[in-house]
Formats: sequence, C-alpha cells, structure tokens
Amino acid sequence: MGKRLMIQRRGKGGTPWTASFHGKADVAYMEYSATQRDGLMTGQVLELVDDPTKTSVLAEIVLDNNYHIFNVAAEGLSVGQRIEIGKQAALQIGNIMPVKDIPEGAPIFNVEIQPGDGGKLVRSSGGYALVMSKEAKRVLIKLPSTKMISVHPDSRATIGNVSCGTRVDKPMMKAGNRSHERSAKKKLYPIVRGVAMNPNSHPFGGSQHHPGKSKSTARSAPAGRKVGAIASKRTGRKKKN
Repeated sequence: MGKRLMIQRRGKGGTPWTASFHGKADVAYMEYSATQRDGLMTGQVLELVDDPTKTSVLAEIVLDNNYHIFNVAAEGLSVGQRIEIGKQAALQIGNIMPVKDIPEGAPIFNVEIQPGDGGKLVRSSGGYALVMSKEAKRVLIKLPSTKMISVHPDSRATIGNVSCGTRVDKPMMKAGNRSHERSAKKKLYPIVRGVAMNPNSHPFGGSQHHPGKSKSTARSAPAGRKVGAIASKRTGRKKKN
C-alpha cells in the first residue's frame, strides 16, 4: 500500500502566513485629510528601517506637526530628505500625491485603489507602475505585471520605484540559505519531483524518470491521482505562426 502524496499531506492549506510579530511597523498612508486633497504637508525622513516582514526598506517620516508615519522607501531616498504630501507636492522621488496630478508616464508605487485605503498596489522591492492615461472619473495605470487597472483619481501614490530592486540578484550560493529563506516564509523546501519517487509514492514514480502516462488529469480525479496538468485545456508545444 502506497503512502499519501505530498500534496495530500500538506492538506487544504490556509491563509498566507506572515511573520507579523517581527514587523517594525504597519505601512499605510495617513488618514486622507482636506489638507492633502487641496494643499500641502511636509516632513522629513527620520530613518530608513529594515523590516524582516517586507522585501523593501521602510522610511520613517516625521511631519512638521510631529506626526510619525511609515512608508515604503523609494529607491534613492536618503535620511534627512524633505518629503511633500498632497495635491501641491512637487514631482520628486519619495513625494506622495494624488494620481490625477501625476503626469502620464511617471513611475509610481504604493498606489491606492480607493482614496483612503492606505496603499494596496505595487509594494514589493524594485516594483513600479506607470500612469498611462487620465479621465474625469478614473486613472489608468500599468502594473509591473503589464496588467492595466483603473483607480480613483484622488487615490494617492508615491513617486519613484520601490527600494531594494537588486534584492533578487544576490545568489543563494548554498542550499542552506535557500532552506532558511523558504522556512521563514513557511514554504515547503526542498520539493522532490514526482518522477524521482517510487511507484508507491507518486503516480509518476518509477525507474524511467518520466511520467509513463498522460499528465492530464480530470478535475474530479481522486486525491491519490490528482497530480500533473489538472483539467488541462491543451497539451504539447504551441505551433509557430
């Protein structure tokens, strides 16, 4: 009798796991005030903070009214730099302003979908979106995935791109480094290929190192067989036009 498949042992799964108790701060824009909608608020970068739960560096900003906020740091931001927030802010890296006042083609990140939600889009290291077009009731932006999405014209965004863009360029060098990195994110590592297993451990297992049967599987297949290309619409190589 074979043992349960790896995907069976892992179970149904749950909500994404984050090391929130190790976080330095919650990243969200401050409450949307009338001053930001029509005027200008200024502050200064007090410190650049390394947060283990984020892929980028955070910037601690102290406003002129002595109010402290944390924002995703832009690439090139420095300690002591002046930050402007609001409609009348200058087009400068690190400044926060409504997307309707940002010129087309400008890179932005930490974008709100609706005004006041604190910033939902483009927050991972090195990412940036582009303002493509502006209309009366929506602004069209292009995400790093090349997907186009419309947001409210009064939604706020930060000018520039997210810091730590070269984070993924550093090689792991050792399997142990990869193991620790995956463990911190509650990810399974290492993952053994099904064709490398024994026949009693996986439907693709055996001595020939190939599946030995079609990888297409019905969506209603039992848990012991539901591996490979589940309910695949097509198989094989695509023909060149």
